[in-house]
Amino acid sequence: MFRDRTDAGAQLAEALAARAFPDPVVLALPRGGVPVALPIAKRLGAPLDLLLVRKIGLPGNPEVAAGAVVEDGAPVFNPAILQAYGLTPQDFDADVAARRREIAARRTAWLAHRDPVPLQARTAIVVDAGSASGATVRAALQGLAARRPAR
Repeated sequence: MFRDRTDAGAQLAEALAARAFPDPVVLALPRGGVPVALPIAKRLGAPLDLLLVRKIGLPGNPEVAAGAVVEDGAPVFNPAILQAYGLTPQDFDADVAARRREIAARRTAWLAHRDPVPLQARTAIVVDAGSASGATVRAALQGLAARRPAR
């Protein structure tokens, strides 16, 4: 077991250090992924960056994840949820725009206008503390693919 998220990151860092990751970049999904990712980045001698993603909740029930949006990618929706509630991706246009504004504000507040770490031809290691629906992780990975990491 883990004492806390930092301990989880330290244990995971040791397991990852035993493998070869060419030119790694550690990407944390805030907020929970940051304390897990920090010891990993330190142990691997890799830069740490944030992968900013926001959940898109159902209208009237925002705790249910209809999808998610990553800062530089298209929104990702759960087709089963959309079908079950008779919704389309276009029904979320205003919410997607609001989530993008939140992401931009967070990047500014947390990273002071620092550009994302370039990933092209690098190994991206994505770290989160957990995921209830998987929507944010799916959106993060889709957005990440557009940045063209080697793996």
